[in-house]
Amino acid sequence: MVKTKQRPVNLDLQTIRFPITAIASILHRVSGVITFFALAILLGLLAESLQSAEGFANVLSILDNFFVKLIIWGSLSALMYHIVGGIRHLIMDLGYWEELDSGTSSAKISFVITAVLAVLMGVIVW
Repeated sequence: MVKTKQRPVNLDLQTIRFPITAIASILHRVSGVITFFALAILLGLLAESLQSAEGFANVLSILDNFFVKLIIWGSLSALMYHIVGGIRHLIMDLGYWEELDSGTSSAKISFVITAVLAVLMGVIVW
């Protein structure tokens, strides 16, 4: 009989601290899901705007709402993060930034680039 090593199990998720590289990877997946659903909404608005002049006016009035602008800005920010994170992952697939230090630096840089792009998207939306 083989004795298995008993390891301590920590089930308290509030005490677990993820490294920044894990957070960047998780947020990349979340931003992909947000972008997927936002695309469906935006395509619906595009279809309605292309049906008639009244449909176009209706979409313009919908997009004039602050809450809708906030959703559009959030969707665009998620798209920007997904693009930046995707480029980061592609560079890592080429064999760069695979060590802990460089991976941490690239995650921080991707957050900064995304923040700048999010501000730019806010200027464009408003």
